[in-house]
Amino acid sequence: MVYDLIILGGGPAGYLAGERAAHEGMKVLLIEERFIGGVCLNEGCIPSKAYLYAAKLKDGAAHGEKYGVIAKETRLDHAVVNSRKDKVVKVLTGGVRSTLKGLGVEIIEAHGEIAGKSAEGYEVLAAGEKYQGKNLLISTGSTAAMPPIPGLKEQFEAGFILTNREILDLKEIPGELAVIGGGVIGLEMASYFHSAGSKVTVIEMLRQVGGPIDPDIAALLKKNYEKKGVTFKMGCKVTRIEAGRVIYEENGAEQSAPADKVLLSIGRVARTRDLGLEKIGVLTEHAGVVTDEKMKTNIPGVYAAGDVNGKSMLAHTAYREAEVAVNIIAGKKDKMSYAAIPGVIYTNPEVAGVGETEQTAKDKGMDVTVKTISMRYAGRYIAENEGGDGIIKIIVDNKWDRLIGVHMIANYASELIWGADALVGTSMTIEQIKKIVFPHPTVSEIIREAVFQL
Repeated sequence: MVYDLIILGGGPAGYLAGERAAHEGMKVLLIEERFIGGVCLNEGCIPSKAYLYAAKLKDGAAHGEKYGVIAKETRLDHAVVNSRKDKVVKVLTGGVRSTLKGLGVEIIEAHGEIAGKSAEGYEVLAAGEKYQGKNLLISTGSTAAMPPIPGLKEQFEAGFILTNREILDLKEIPGELAVIGGGVIGLEMASYFHSAGSKVTVIEMLRQVGGPIDPDIAALLKKNYEKKGVTFKMGCKVTRIEAGRVIYEENGAEQSAPADKVLLSIGRVARTRDLGLEKIGVLTEHAGVVTDEKMKTNIPGVYAAGDVNGKSMLAHTAYREAEVAVNIIAGKKDKMSYAAIPGVIYTNPEVAGVGETEQTAKDKGMDVTVKTISMRYAGRYIAENEGGDGIIKIIVDNKWDRLIGVHMIANYASELIWGADALVGTSMTIEQIKKIVFPHPTVSEIIREAVFQL
C-alpha cells in the first residue's frame, strides 16, 4: 500500500489536512502519538474554554445585583467543571475521529518516525511497521517551553510546577497559584483560578501582559484583573524555583512568591525531535521546520503545517496552513498569508486583535491614522456591561485609505474579530466599510462607529 499522503500529528493541522485530502480523493494515513485532536482539543483551546465559561457564569452571578439578579451564593464546583470539560473534549475528539474514519482516513495511534526515502516517496515507521507515502505532512505541533531555571526540572517532576497539560487536570483548586508568564495561557488560567478561589500572582519578564497585543489594551486588561485581586509582578525575572515558592528578581532585589502550585507558561516550542527529519534532510531552525508560502519544506513532497513550523502558533492558523498544503499537493493554486491572523485572549473581558498595531505600523514607517473609542458607543454593550470600560482601536493606512488593524477589549471581542479580520484581510477601504449595514443593536456596530469617527 502506497499512500498519497502520510500525516505525522493529529492536531488541528493534521486532522483537517486528513479531511481535506480525503475530499480530494487521496489515500491518507494519519499517525498520532497521543490524542486525536492534539493539544488544542485535549489540553489547550477547548478544555480551557470550558473552564473559562464556567468562571464567567460564576462571576456574572456574583455581580448580578447590578442587573437586578440576586444570588445568595456563588461558587465554582471544580469537580463538576472538570467533569463537563472532559465530556466536551470527548464529544469533540470523538467527532473528529468519526469524521476521519467516515472519509476513509486510516489512523494509527503510535509514534511516527521518518525512516528514509523510497522509490515511492518516503518511508515512515510506526508501531513496528513501515508505511510508504508519496507525500508527507509534518504537523506534530508544539510543547511547553522549559527554560533552564534552577529547580524547575526537579519541581516539575515533583508535581509542584505545571504546564498547560497538567493544570487542566488539577482535582483541587490551589490556595495560592503563581503563574510564570503573562501571555495568553498564563492570563487565561489566572482568570479561571482567580474566579475559582485561588490567590493568583503573575510574574512576567516584560513590562506588559499579553505579549504583542496593543499596549493600551494590555494596560486596560491588567487594570481589570488588578481590580479583581490578581497580583502582577512586571519586568521581573524568575531566578530559581523551590518547593513552595518562586524566587524572582525585581528592581535588582530578590523577591519570592509563595505558591501551592506554579503554572509555567512562557511560550511553546516546535516538536521536531525524534521525527527522523534529519534522515531525509528536512531543514529546521530554532523556530521549527522551515516552510515557504506553500507550506513546502526544502525537500520535495514534504510539507509542514501548524505549530511545528513556528510561524503562528494558533489553531486557526494551523487549519489554513493545512488547507494550503493539501491544495498544493492536489495541484491547485494557493498560498499562505499571515497578514491578517486574528488573536484572542479569552479572559473576562476578552481581548482580540488582527493586523497591524499602532506600534508595528509606525515601526514599518507607515503613515497611519489611529482612532480609539469606548465600547460604550454600542448600545447593546451598555445594556449588558454595567460599568464596562472596553475600547476599540482601529489603524488606517492613509496612503491607501485601508483598514490595516483592529484591536479591542470587551466581552464579545472573540466573536467580533472575524469580521474585522475580513475587512483587514480583503484590504477594504474606509469608504467601502462605511457602506456595510451592521445589525442593530449589536456590539459589532462599534466597528462602524469607529470608522465614522475618523
